[in-house]
Amino acid sequence: MDKFLIKGPVRLEGEIAVSGAKNAALPALAACLLTAEPVTLRRIPAVRDVGTMQKLLESCGASVESVDGAMRIQAERITAPEAPYELVKTMRASSLVLGPLVARCGQARVSLPGGCAIGARPINLHLAGLEKLGAVIRQEHGYIEAQAPHGLRGSLVHFDRITVTGTEDLMMAAVMAEGETVLQNAACEPEVVDLAELLNQMGASIRGAGTPTITIKGVPRLHGAEHTIIADRIEAGTYLIAGAITGGDLLVTECVPGHLNALLFKLEQAGVEVLRPAADRLRVRAAARLAATSVTTEEYPGFATDLQAQFMALMTQAEGTSVITETIFENRFMHALELVRMGARIRVEGRQAVVEGPTPLTGASVIASDLRASASLVLAALAARGETLIDRVYHIDRGYEQIEEKLRKAGADIRRIRHGLPAD
Repeated sequence: MDKFLIKGPVRLEGEIAVSGAKNAALPALAACLLTAEPVTLRRIPAVRDVGTMQKLLESCGASVESVDGAMRIQAERITAPEAPYELVKTMRASSLVLGPLVARCGQARVSLPGGCAIGARPINLHLAGLEKLGAVIRQEHGYIEAQAPHGLRGSLVHFDRITVTGTEDLMMAAVMAEGETVLQNAACEPEVVDLAELLNQMGASIRGAGTPTITIKGVPRLHGAEHTIIADRIEAGTYLIAGAITGGDLLVTECVPGHLNALLFKLEQAGVEVLRPAADRLRVRAAARLAATSVTTEEYPGFATDLQAQFMALMTQAEGTSVITETIFENRFMHALELVRMGARIRVEGRQAVVEGPTPLTGASVIASDLRASASLVLAALAARGETLIDRVYHIDRGYEQIEEKLRKAGADIRRIRHGLPAD
């Protein structure tokens, strides 16, 4: 099992380029199942979850090949409309193929999703929506089976609570449903907008993506298309926080600053200087003193839950008391205990974590519990004195492309250790 060995403290300088968004690439790959024609996707990040989704598409009968740095997918025939447990046990996004398979084949059998242990992410919102579109749903032996042999029908679907994957899944299910579908209380994330743009390029008729109401008019079939995945806003935010926590001067390139407004506002509140030198880049220059700043996670455009752990690491170095409130997932503070092992003063009270700072961090052996928790431990290790050994970094490989190489170019002392042997 791979580990990271990080020696600190360091000051990050230079620039880091952002990869394509994992959370946009996964639904885009699932959307390729909706057509028999080839779809070419550019800026697909080389992360573990994408590799898992590729294997899933291939198991369904699609061909996947790399062409000029892009990925070309053709699902000319769906031979097995199924997502088996062995393939998807490590990936939450497996449920994204449910809608496309039912829309294309009239049936699907999908294992209940796995992934990060950060709390319940119930799939019942997807299933209730599919039932509104006319699918018959049955759950047994850890699998969801959906049947719609006569096709899906447009309907009004109101989500009881905002769900990103639910919005994406229902949007893909509805594009070939008979009539019109309206999704209310839909997620507004940039990744939802990116998926809608791809589907419209494939011949779908979708309006309102990026707002709480999305209207989809069903079409008989979709065709091939070419599409470039948007920048990963969570990766960009992680590196911006890395620059701040190390007292650095870091330029983050190939990003979309408008997707990060909530984080940028909080960084500036904390005293970090944020510069916008160009439309696709952001620069952070560390403050002489960081000020404690409280945050509450919210659905987009609020403060992203996927940046909560990283911001908590930053607040361990800020003067005063900050309160981190997690409203999206009920079990997303597992990184707090690992940060405490490194010297942080953090007290978890239900859905709130109280951080008192600044505290000097020291290297320690820690364990990554989920994808974003891994990132917070990496950031803390960069600022800590001594060596930090982070175990279970397969979590971080699920969502960050070449993170150690990118950080190393900016001045980090970080090595990957594979089964007790250095990887470089």
